[in-house]
Amino acid sequence: METKQIEVDCPCCDTRLTIDVRTRTVLKHAPRATLDETGKAKLDEGRWDQAQDRTAGRVDEAGAKLNKALDDERAKESRLDDLFDKANKKLRKDDD
Repeated sequence: METKQIEVDCPCCDTRLTIDVRTRTVLKHAPRATLDETGKAKLDEGRWDQAQDRTAGRVDEAGAKLNKALDDERAKESRLDDLFDKANKKLRKDDD
């Protein structure tokens, strides 16, 4: 089976790059100073807290977006009826 990711060290900036072989994109990068003795990225509690803060509001935002979409869908029938009435009036006005 073919490996999907490879890890290489950049000779210019001494950064560890994780590259997806199939798409040829850089998935992760970590400066040498942030790696432990095994070459894995050191755990940083601050980064974890930042990620939690960024994702905490997503559930509330998703609920608000869903409610807005449902309200728009409920009001759609009346908007379409209004457009139909306007078009019908315009058609009658043009016929006269």
